[in-house]
Amino acid sequence: MVEMHEMFPGRRFDRYHELGQYAFGEKLGLYIVVPQQLVVEIGINIVYMITGGTSLQKFHDTVCNNCKNIKLTYFILIYASIHFVLSHLPSFNSIYGLSLAASVMSFSYSTIAWVASVHKGVQENVQYGYKDKTASGTLFDFFSALGTVAFAYGGHNVVLEIQATIPSTPERPSKGFMWRGVVVAYIIVALCYFPVAIICYWMYGNTVGENILVSLKKPKWLIAMANMFVVVHVIGGYQLYAMPVFDMIETVMVRKMNFRPSKILRFVVRNVYVGLHRSWRTFNDFNMYWRTEENH
Repeated sequence: MVEMHEMFPGRRFDRYHELGQYAFGEKLGLYIVVPQQLVVEIGINIVYMITGGTSLQKFHDTVCNNCKNIKLTYFILIYASIHFVLSHLPSFNSIYGLSLAASVMSFSYSTIAWVASVHKGVQENVQYGYKDKTASGTLFDFFSALGTVAFAYGGHNVVLEIQATIPSTPERPSKGFMWRGVVVAYIIVALCYFPVAIICYWMYGNTVGENILVSLKKPKWLIAMANMFVVVHVIGGYQLYAMPVFDMIETVMVRKMNFRPSKILRFVVRNVYVGLHRSWRTFNDFNMYWRTEENH
């Protein structure tokens, strides 16, 4: 995709759907690319919303274990309130510092996770065999593993949008700078994922949790710090994946629905988007409550 961004002299494919339209046609390209891109980006934003709230809750419970229990919903609300402000940043260039901080935090909390696991040591009666015995459990784990891999490398969805912010000339095309960025990015991803996957499975076996930081309890100060690193990471990640969605929604409303481009339109669209992600958790809590009452 980095190479295809400037396949032809004088033309740049600055959006994923623009490349899709060139490959498959004006309409078919949109139908093929846009739904898949939205599923990935909106899905990741929902995951980040929940992860941010969960990490804030873990931080609170770690530093104040005698405090009154607070529902996860409220921590997600705190996390969402940050994005009601950050979502009004105008472009990818404006979140450069936030993205850099997110990358540093990702490497930091991943390192804390595997170092703390090594410090804790191999658990008693650890088992490395496959845990699920049912066909449905095996199938679910298979798709869950594919989802985890796709999630780790979901950045390809915003490659063209990011590359569009890089100046390009015939003598120094943007792909040179972008390739260096991509290589560095995937080295960081490898350094974050592989030590955690290998070492934590070595320490805990098939009982290792989906979020290793939730499983760790000591030393408290280190676990609390790691969870705050996660919060900073998902704050930056949320904005990275939300920016293309904002662009799509605002473009459709201006070109297809004849809204006038304005700060008010941007304010409404972005706040509603963040609010809907926040409301998803409230709806989920209500649904669980309704089912509980129905069973009684």
